[in-house]
Amino acid sequence: MTGIAIAVCGALGMWLLTTSYTGVPLAPRRWSAASGSPAGVRGTEPRRLLLGALGAVAAALAGWTAAWALFGGFVAPALAAACSAALPGRAAADRRRRRAANARQSWPRLLAEIRVGVAHRNQSIPAALFAAGAHAPAGIRDAFEESARTWALSTDFEASLRVLKRSLADPTADAICETLLAAHQIGGVRLDARLRALAEAAHAEAAARADAHAKQAGARFARSFVALVPGFMAVIGLSIGRGREAYQAPDGQWLVVLSVLAVVGCWCWAGRIMAIPPRKRVFLQ
Repeated sequence: MTGIAIAVCGALGMWLLTTSYTGVPLAPRRWSAASGSPAGVRGTEPRRLLLGALGAVAAALAGWTAAWALFGGFVAPALAAACSAALPGRAAADRRRRRAANARQSWPRLLAEIRVGVAHRNQSIPAALFAAGAHAPAGIRDAFEESARTWALSTDFEASLRVLKRSLADPTADAICETLLAAHQIGGVRLDARLRALAEAAHAEAAARADAHAKQAGARFARSFVALVPGFMAVIGLSIGRGREAYQAPDGQWLVVLSVLAVVGCWCWAGRIMAIPPRKRVFLQ
């Protein structure tokens, strides 16, 4: 029971450490137009690395303690610690990816604001873009702010859009930036119709992805449930026959290792085949 209590405390500490990642800015990369190096990341990167290291250590301790309480020995707890150490970073990365993806679903609204600014407020294309970006979700607002700073310093709209495209790294953003750049440089294009078509395409893609994710809800629950079943069976095995002594035997340790590797492999394989493929970026330069 003491080992289980220590594992629970370690898991609680791991959860507290990983949830603190939400305070880190979510823009994938912010680059300084003057130096070409990341801007604003210098202060957050050491903190992110420290939190990641602490979370990995806490998860490894929790995994080691739980496996030792169940199986004893050394091989099985070592494998459990190694697998658990990767969980906080994976969870934080998945959370940032989901929040950034949710933020990018706001493109139809941003395109509508750009259309209103250009057609009804007589704003220039850069002014309408950066005015709409000021109301963007937190996940992508930093990229718009960095691009607006580049525009204020250089009045080079193409360079500003390069900063925005590099920061967002999103196919929809690439297409919108190229459309706005062509309208700004050449003129005479049907900007309102093109922005309306882009908004409709972005809305249709977001709806299709949301529908696909909703249809996978049952499979995702089954994936998580099936991954937990071997753990419950291992706990039940403690009360059958020699219980923990059988797990501590060399053959038992290696059988536990093979079982854990099989579960982890199936988990990763199921996640790979259920992944919704992202759109390919076309306008990279």
